[in-house]
Amino acid sequence: MVVTRFDVTDADFADRAAAALDVLATRPGFVRGRVGRAADEPTAWLLSTEWDSVGSYRRSLSSYEVKVVATTLLSQGRDEPSAFEVLHAVDLAQPPVSSPSQRARD
Repeated sequence: MVVTRFDVTDADFADRAAAALDVLATRPGFVRGRVGRAADEPTAWLLSTEWDSVGSYRRSLSSYEVKVVATTLLSQGRDEPSAFEVLHAVDLAQPPVSSPSQRARD
């Protein structure tokens, strides 16, 4: 799961974020994504994507199309961790799933 938060002042951000999400969706390992804005703070935005693995997301960043369309937007995100491994998930259509961490111990 990748969560990138933005402090937005430009009027065309929603269109640029939608274009970035569209191009990310073409990459192998992409599962789903969303663009949202905070209900109580109109300048706080979020781009959230889900991937088969953190590696799938990182490999997607090497695509030419992603570099042109999405990376410029992602570079404007807040400087904070954005890629997370999912350790527990609940989906109403399926039973809850817990997974061990795939991170190396060192």
